[in-house]
Amino acid sequence: MNSFYTPDELEAELGEQLRAERLRQNLTMHDVALRAGISEQTIRSLENGSGGRLNSFIRLMKALGKEEWLGTFRPAVRISPMDIVKRAGKRRLRATRSVL
Repeated sequence: MNSFYTPDELEAELGEQLRAERLRQNLTMHDVALRAGISEQTIRSLENGSGGRLNSFIRLMKALGKEEWLGTFRPAVRISPMDIVKRAGKRRLRATRSVL
């Protein structure tokens, strides 16, 4: 995906990918709606890139058997051994304020 896409363009692109995967599996919206426990209208909205709840998006991904796609949204957590030692017993409660 191009980093110059607007959020609306990215939403539309994701919707197209969801539709393509559903059709690749030869599933109707009705079939997927039953599997996911969401309405056909919700699936239509997600596929058209016209909104939807994150919970519905996740349900749709699971119904398509593609929850591993969600793993691509999670960056790998890399903590150095020195950070582990420094932070032993200290739990972060809030983020630091960024200075612009």
